[in-house]
Amino acid sequence: MSGLTALRCGRYDHAMPQLLGSCLLMFAVVVVSIASMETASADEGIVQVVTPNGVTIKAELADTPQKRARGLMFRDVLPRDHGMLFTFTEAQPWTFWMKNTRIPLDILWMDGKKRIIHVEQNVPVCHRTDDGCPQYQPNENAMYVLELAAGVADSLKLQRGISLKFNVSAP
Repeated sequence: MSGLTALRCGRYDHAMPQLLGSCLLMFAVVVVSIASMETASADEGIVQVVTPNGVTIKAELADTPQKRARGLMFRDVLPRDHGMLFTFTEAQPWTFWMKNTRIPLDILWMDGKKRIIHVEQNVPVCHRTDDGCPQYQPNENAMYVLELAAGVADSLKLQRGISLKFNVSAP
């Protein structure tokens, strides 16, 4: 009797619940593993930036030349509790512009101690298609730059001299 015939002749009824149980268990393990990987991926590259008054901003980390070059370009929305944190290997008066950025922003430059040294508030979008968009930069050297939705810096009272708390690995 072949295996297929054996299943048809009665063994199938006894083997099916065990086989189905094993398949469901394997499926559950795979689903949990994928969900864990997705959660790790979603949280990977997110830095919790904490303001002096205890507000937490979920900032995407821009720590490579590619991520820094793209920034928040082509985004249509930026939730008020989100932002982008740019990290640099050396302190300089880093210049930013709004080319291809569709949402107005607040831009905060910080020194190596994470103290705000310059703020540009409500920086408007730039609709130019050439490279003639205005450029923004501090008068001092910065190691970090935080971009937030326009108006957030004012509402959180983030101004020159205020220190923010966050942990990032050296780029």
